Amino acid sequence: MTTLIEYLQAHLKIVITLCFVALAVIAGSSLLIDTHHAHTWVEQHVPFFWSLFGFAAAAVIIGVARWFGRSGIQAPTDFYDRSQSTLCEEEE
Repeated sequence: MTTLIEYLQAHLKIVITLCFVALAVIAGSSLLIDTHHAHTWVEQHVPFFWSLFGFAAAAVIIGVARWFGRSGIQAPTDFYDRSQSTLCEEEE
């Protein structure tokens, strides 16, 4: 598994290009779907609605998770360094 990750990191431009191609194929295929029997007006008249909706939902989830993390749930980056230094000071 690590060799795969190293390979993908070494060929990052190819990976990014393939992701953009996949995104374009997914978005383009949504134009081929019959929207005549759509459940809502937005679904019927807004192209790429579900793609945009999914992107917005993911952005909101990421934003809320970052807010929770910064509000005190996430430990500081030097948490383990500080705990080691206090243990060493207590032993002396």
